[in-house]
Amino acid sequence: MALETHHILDEANRRGARMLRTALGPVITTYLKDPDIIEVMLNPDGRLWVDRLSSGLSYANELILTCESERIIRLVAHHVGLEAHEYSPRISAELPETGERFEGLLPPVVAAPTFSIRKPAIAIFTLDDYVASGIMQAEEARTLSIAVANRCNILVAGGTSTGKTTLTNALLAEVAKSSDRVVLIEDTRELQCLSPNLVALRTKDNVASLSQLVRAALRLRPDRIPIGEVRGPEALDLLKAWGTGHPGGIGTIHAGSGLGALRRLEQLIQEAVVTVPRALIAETINVVAVLSGRGTARKLCELVSVQGVGKNGEYKLKHLGEHQ
Repeated sequence: MALETHHILDEANRRGARMLRTALGPVITTYLKDPDIIEVMLNPDGRLWVDRLSSGLSYANELILTCESERIIRLVAHHVGLEAHEYSPRISAELPETGERFEGLLPPVVAAPTFSIRKPAIAIFTLDDYVASGIMQAEEARTLSIAVANRCNILVAGGTSTGKTTLTNALLAEVAKSSDRVVLIEDTRELQCLSPNLVALRTKDNVASLSQLVRAALRLRPDRIPIGEVRGPEALDLLKAWGTGHPGGIGTIHAGSGLGALRRLEQLIQEAVVTVPRALIAETINVVAVLSGRGTARKLCELVSVQGVGKNGEYKLKHLGEHQ
């Protein structure tokens, strides 16, 4: 009886997923199937934009009617058990089966329905692939590989769509070569780790925050605690975890330079405490890799090791690899 009920629920979920795909329409569905496209975006004016790996962001020469875009947002909300209306105008969800990240907005926070659909990585881009594509030099790839093997704590920094998650997945592929127990934490399903001893934790609104999951991870006997994105007061919990018996962490952060990444980390920690533990940051964060550009213009623009804090109270950074 239990198996039969489970089968019925699975079939209902699959049917709902098919209905949702149909609701997206042939244009969006075609773009989502294109391996070169990583994100599909709809603006309030109805114009559809796509972000391609090969060429970056461009207008798709497609217009979506307001009634259609609103219907899409409401259907996504319904599928994940949420409501979408003027008093609850934001929908963050993961599309069923294929796992795209959906962010939708309705008036009054926007003039007209708006959404972005970001596809998860299909394949892991290795450090060797980065070298072959010219994004980083061979010496930089070796430096990062050694840093992972030596269980350094690594921050991957960059702006939006510079490839932070992709590089993090490449570093996690290096982690998977070890026998370490990995407890991975993220908001949405983006990170891919093939480690045989893996526990993946994900946040859920009003149920489990990043800070709570960091503390939970410490009770799961982790060797490493990678995190999808450091963007709130959980930065302090993570810093303590990485610095007290669980080195080898990897996390992403929005910043345009190595120093900027550390400054941004300070800002996030200040959401939890008044005094920034700069010495703790310098002691805990070992390497910062900074990406810039989009599409074919992506580059590893900076690779630094954190050497501590100088007498003037500023971080001491040493450039690594080709950036020495």
